[in-house]
Amino acid sequence: MEREPRIDIGEHEGPTPWSDRAWRRDALAWAEEATAGRGLRPRAREEWLARLRPWSVVVRIPTTSGETVWFKANPPGSAFEPALTRALHGWVPGRVLAPLAVDTGRAWALLPDGGPLLAGTADRPGGSPYYWEAPLRAYAALQRATAHRAHEMAALGVPDLRPARLPELLDEMIHRTDAPAEVRAVRPRFVDWCEELDGSGIGAALDHADLHEDQVFHRGDAYVFFDWGDAALAHPFTSLLVTARMAHRRYGADGPEVVARLRDRYLESWGGEGHDLPALRRLASLACRVGAVGRAHTWGRVFPAAGHGGGGTVPVERMALWLNELLNEPPL
Repeated sequence: MEREPRIDIGEHEGPTPWSDRAWRRDALAWAEEATAGRGLRPRAREEWLARLRPWSVVVRIPTTSGETVWFKANPPGSAFEPALTRALHGWVPGRVLAPLAVDTGRAWALLPDGGPLLAGTADRPGGSPYYWEAPLRAYAALQRATAHRAHEMAALGVPDLRPARLPELLDEMIHRTDAPAEVRAVRPRFVDWCEELDGSGIGAALDHADLHEDQVFHRGDAYVFFDWGDAALAHPFTSLLVTARMAHRRYGADGPEVVARLRDRYLESWGGEGHDLPALRRLASLACRVGAVGRAHTWGRVFPAAGHGGGGTVPVERMALWLNELLNEPPL
């Protein structure tokens, strides 16, 4: 009997399809065949490594030629990712990973190794804290280049988190988390924020929704974005939320200065939308404020049983934490 891949279970609660022997057999066979279809020979399965998380199953597959490929399986809540990745590669080649194979019906993808991560730049001793400037400009260019394809992305199943829909989602998240009175009381202001964003003249675009150093490959002057399972159609400036939070965490007392500069470099890409920089800053602040509901929604989406008798307590706790962010000034 052929040996199984090694397993990394992680610390998050929630089921994965790995425990289904038939699913595991079919998935590994597909990954093997897809790898061979690209002219690569996988090494023995005991040399593979499967990372099992409720939001994805990822298998690292070394090949006899020394290359590494990655199999990824998405849950129902992010089943759109393989199709979106393939579409983005066609629309903006070179800015996202080029999938080696996809099975959109089963939400499976085979991906190449993208090389060094931006996190390596961040962790380099003596490096500039403004290493995000160039990647953010590249990311803004990706958003602008694909904004006219919002309807196509929606047809692929990318979630709709545009400002006009967020009040409805806030009500849903309040119900699922049994949010405290303080969060419920902010709803009228939340509606005003969403209406201001909706009327800003800057339409919905692709929001990666989890843009941090481990989601960007960096080689020379090229930046390649990947891991689109949290993605949504949203106000584009919402993408700054996670990046800003990570910068505050990394740079402590210097965080506000670093974030302000990174925010402005990103917003420079949107200067032709008829808004001056103060107006764009205002919209960025609002987008990050209401984006907390989108992040709460994502936790409920990738853990579909959260709040309904399954999936563990972690997703509900994370959803509640994100909703509590509505009471605080955004990290910009």
